[in-house]
Amino acid sequence: METLNKHLSIKLLAENDRPREKLATLGRHNLSDAELLAIILGSGNRNETAVQLAQRMLSENKNNMNALAKLGLNELKKYKGVGEAKAVNIAAAFELGRRRINHDDGGNIKITSSQIAYSLLARFLGDLPHEEFWILILNRANKVVKEECISKGGISSTVVDARLICKSAIENNASGIILAHNHPSGQLVPSHEDKNITKRLKEALQMFDIALLDHIIVGDQDYFSFGDEGLL
Repeated sequence: METLNKHLSIKLLAENDRPREKLATLGRHNLSDAELLAIILGSGNRNETAVQLAQRMLSENKNNMNALAKLGLNELKKYKGVGEAKAVNIAAAFELGRRRINHDDGGNIKITSSQIAYSLLARFLGDLPHEEFWILILNRANKVVKEECISKGGISSTVVDARLICKSAIENNASGIILAHNHPSGQLVPSHEDKNITKRLKEALQMFDIALLDHIIVGDQDYFSFGDEGLL
């Protein structure tokens, strides 16, 4: 009975089933998503081992790691056995994974395609539970001079101020601008408002002889390019 009153530890598993030992002997690539998550959790709850808890967390998020990555601290803490410390550990692990994607300095990146722009923007906009609007400021060589968050919003929208974008572009001697925002729903089809904002910003930037090169919508591991679709 005493064991049932404690968090079930990974140590209670058979040695060959312990994720830490499995990683050390077989390598990280041989672990399942649940086993990797269990290592971050460290322990489960009174009724579940860390691995079982991790499996349930994934199952309740449709076994979609991207969906799990979008959960906030309070949502993670709803799982029995996940307190503040574990929730922070999970969020930190996902954030490190995000930052690892194309972790180059912006100034070293030359934008020659929408795919390159998306790869850079995914570092900032991937897995967010709310909308954010960003810009990439480019010089005459199409190299990124600056990445900047213009606004943060709710689940379905964010406010975009054309004056702030033009001001930043002028101050950084921009030759071109790439707009970007995310759709937390994962839906990539641009809304009527997305199209209106793009048209309005293109006209505003033209007054300063600054080209609007693209508008990227970031979804779940994919993107939509206004430029590629001929909507600029």
